[in-house]
Amino acid sequence: MTILTEELAEKIKRIEITARHLVTDSLAGEYHSVFKGMGMEFDEMRPYSPGDDVRRIDWNVTARMNTPYIRKYQEERELTVFLAVDASGSSDFGTTGQFKRELAAELAAVLSFAATTNNDKVGLLIFTDKPELIVPPRKGKRHVLRMVRDLLVFTPEGRGTSIESALDTINRVVKRRSITFLISDFLVEPESLRRPLAATNRRHDVIALDLHDPMEHQIPDVGLMALEDAETGELEWVDTSNKAWREAFEARTLDLEQQKRRLLSSLAIDHIQISTDKDYVVELNEFFARRSRRRAR
Repeated sequence: MTILTEELAEKIKRIEITARHLVTDSLAGEYHSVFKGMGMEFDEMRPYSPGDDVRRIDWNVTARMNTPYIRKYQEERELTVFLAVDASGSSDFGTTGQFKRELAAELAAVLSFAATTNNDKVGLLIFTDKPELIVPPRKGKRHVLRMVRDLLVFTPEGRGTSIESALDTINRVVKRRSITFLISDFLVEPESLRRPLAATNRRHDVIALDLHDPMEHQIPDVGLMALEDAETGELEWVDTSNKAWREAFEARTLDLEQQKRRLLSSLAIDHIQISTDKDYVVELNEFFARRSRRRAR
């Protein structure tokens, strides 16, 4: 059982205030307009009126009543939002005042409050190299705050990353089509994700929130430095003053980024890249704008 310390309570309150402020000011309306519902449900049967869509005429009822009747539908508004959050060892990294794990918790809070404002259900999966914690989808502020607390204080058993295992779990436990936000730093070989991402995106609307820290893309010249793999604990000493080493590191990082972008694009999965040193609201707004333009086509 996690003890709710004063420091933790303050952190949760800060995230709540930030998230609710952002949702109230801008994101709730955009969320509602972009995620309109996963289908249509039957509302009522009524007599046909000139101008009605003839494709909605119910011919069985029409034959019985001897006058045209149509089926009226309304949008099935209530959605299920599912947050799959990577808590592997690399999430406990950050060089700009915020760890990726804290950034993930704040993003999850913003998305959860946006969903709850629209009366949608929100669920959570915390994963490493295996599923670690599953919170079934529910509604309400208390439910959202519980998930934020879990994200901040939950101590996972694993240190590695298995996005494939997380996606397989979602496919098993989330029966209804959902909006699935996959929040991770995606520090895996991109092509290894093709099959699980494609399978999950057929059942759900998958959106990739790709977290990173500036130091993961470009290491400055600071001389001899010890680099530790956060997921394996392996330690390697490198000479960052070596220009060839820095250029090779940056080239490898860029190549993996390009592979990841091509993969997500080929699967028609939205990709939102968010850095620990930048305002994520800008990236979220750009994502909603892209979605709105697609819906308008």
